Parts: sequence; structure tokens; C-alpha cells
Amino acid sequence: MPASLPGDTAANNTGANPNAGRQVLFDLLSGPKGSPLDKDATGNASTGALNNGIGFGSPPIIGPTAPAAIGLAGFTDDCTPGSTKLDGTAATDSTYMYIGGGKSNALGVSTPYTAGYGIGGAGNGGSRDAGAGPAFTGFPIKMVTAAGAVATAGVIETGFANRSGVALTTGQSTFGSGTTASAAVA
Repeated sequence: MPASLPGDTAANNTGANPNAGRQVLFDLLSGPKGSPLDKDATGNASTGALNNGIGFGSPPIIGPTAPAAIGLAGFTDDCTPGSTKLDGTAATDSTYMYIGGGKSNALGVSTPYTAGYGIGGAGNGGSRDAGAGPAFTGFPIKMVTAAGAVATAGVIETGFANRSGVALTTGQSTFGSGTTASAAVA
């Protein structure tokens, strides 16, 4: 299901590319507009088939003493949820995101995704979708730290914008919304 943004219009949530509502986090394989699970059977959008209670929320504002505060909050600096291991190194496939990697071949053998998976963010000015299919890409999130004051929608670190809905002060961290689209699903 695509990410439906609380506070955006029903027309944008189901037919356009919402960005005006509050920030939500979603599965990059099902959240962007036009993805295979874009709408439910009745045409309504949801939050991208991402289950609650996985430890990530929006907008967590951590700090102001990064990186120590990030660790105390249970995260790692530069963590890209769903596509990095807990120690921050890149995962080689989608087995950390999905049980068995999320897909299998005709024989039932697990064949994990190797690109395009993870957790994306949209809202507070950040678009749900990065462009027309067939790639169905979105914008990944990453734990980033403000080197100075950062207004809402401002750049926290190169390639990641502040979509938390609040201004950040020096040393505060949050999941920044990527300004570069996720890779195509593979």
C-alpha cells in the first residue's frame, strides 16, 4: 500500500504524490505511488505495509549529544533502516528487512532482493514517490546529525533533509529524508 500522509488531502493520498501531511515511514517496495500494492481493494491508501512496533518512528529527535545520544536511543549514526546492519555496514541483501529476503523462486527457494529495499519517508514537504514506474522508487531515510541550526525542510547532512516537522539545533539527530531516489527494485 502506498504511504498515506496524515493531514494531506484524500485526492493527493490516493491519486497524486502527497507531501503536505505529517511525515510517515514506509516500505520502499510498496509505499511509492504506482507500486504493485499502491491501493487496497477499495482504492484507499495506507502506510506502505510497514508494521508498527519495529523500533523506528517519526520524528524521533535525539540529542543534543550525538553520537552518544544516538546509541542511548538504540540507533547507530548513519543507520539506513532496512539496508544497513546494526553496526552500520551495508547489508548485502534484504534478509534484514524481510523474512527470507522477501521473495522466492518457483521452487520456493529464497531469492532476496539486492537493491531497492529499505524504509523510506515522506511528508512535511518530502514526496512519497520519486517518479513514474516501473521502478517505483521512494526516498530512503538515514540517521543524521545537525552540525548547526537546521530549519524544517533544511539540509541536515549532504543528501538528507529535515522532514521531522521541527527545527533542529546543533548536535541533534533525526532520520533525515534522502534527496536521491532509492535504487530500482532488484
